[in-house]
Amino acid sequence: MRIIDNFKEGMGLELRKKMQNTEIKTGELAKMIEHTNVKADASAEDIKKLAHEALAYGFGCAVVTPTNVALASEILKGTSVNVCSVIGFPAGVSTPSTKAFETEEAIKNGAQEVDMVMNIGALKSQNLHLLKEDMAAVVNAAKGATTKVILETAYLTDDEKVQACLIAQEVGMDYVKTSTAYGGLSGATVEDVKLMRKTVGSNMKIKAAGGIRDLKTALDMIEAGADKLGTSTGVPIIEELIHIS
Repeated sequence: MRIIDNFKEGMGLELRKKMQNTEIKTGELAKMIEHTNVKADASAEDIKKLAHEALAYGFGCAVVTPTNVALASEILKGTSVNVCSVIGFPAGVSTPSTKAFETEEAIKNGAQEVDMVMNIGALKSQNLHLLKEDMAAVVNAAKGATTKVILETAYLTDDEKVQACLIAQEVGMDYVKTSTAYGGLSGATVEDVKLMRKTVGSNMKIKAAGGIRDLKTALDMIEAGADKLGTSTGVPIIEELIHIS
């Protein structure tokens, strides 16, 4: 038991040191968290719970599938919490016009932000014209709503990650995002976030997502250059920060 207590105490000291380095407060971290439930079996009650948690903890956003945008928006309308819809989820294989329609409908239903999965096969085929068309279709359809493009970094080489970031920047995406981590794919890594930050510089934002389940990982991603964190475990992350503050 003493060994476990010592380990926990050591972890607490490490987190406090990291918090001092990042100088982040509970409310600031909460605003960076995009509270997420994009599960295929998410019920109406699950979405209501997500929205109410997002509101109670002051999260920046509630991320849902297109079918749940209207419900989440009904609960969060007029609050400080945005609603975000995934687009082309989870594989990114829809055509540009389909993604554009999905974006328009999501915004009509109340979404202020969209997270689109890019056409990964287009990048793998080096069909950069199609990839650019894919991203631009969503940017144009969003008409000023916040746009994020999911690279699904687990599938990509470093060179491909750089290419995708540069195209996203060229077409006017607001964010590049690491992953869906859907279906067991690996999620965000510190190395990927650093590479993305190096590529886009300070003129574009980064969302890290996938595998961010505790405070240490969240702080690691922020330290690496992430502006937003996509996670389904925002509540325990904030509770952990409150506990050790």
